[in-house]
Amino acid sequence: MTQWAERTLEERRLLNPAFCAHLLWRAARGHSGVNERPLAIEESFLVLAFVLPAQVREALPRDTRTSLPIWLENEPLARGRIVTRARALVPFTREALLFGGIRNVLSIQATEVHADARWARVESRIINSASDEVRECAKRAEFIGKWFALAGSAPTVLALLGARP
Repeated sequence: MTQWAERTLEERRLLNPAFCAHLLWRAARGHSGVNERPLAIEESFLVLAFVLPAQVREALPRDTRTSLPIWLENEPLARGRIVTRARALVPFTREALLFGGIRNVLSIQATEVHADARWARVESRIINSASDEVRECAKRAEFIGKWFALAGSAPTVLALLGARP
């Protein structure tokens, strides 16, 4: 991982651990809100690849009525792009998980990522004053969490994307 001062301005803004931890928190909250199961650690490594690139984020369906398998069938290039980006974003996801865990935003237990519910009040104040793009990223991260929960287990989600842990 590159030292903070040596990172590009774009990397410091888009891939900073606080922002990425916030997106993981939203995904974990969305996931557990659907079926009370926490987000699997493997799935957390896919969230940023779905949410950060505007091209992918904008291609996502509006709601969960379009399933992940159907969307992947309709967006054949997305599968490869997401997996490739997820691999490239592994160090940033790790850093975000660590940041979120230290700040008690996220709780990582065995192979599960839990969103700390106490963060919701603070998060709503932060997100209300954020830019449109930040709000859209947060909204889509929560959508991804719900979508993964509806798609089935973590191995199912990974298999649909052609990814391995």
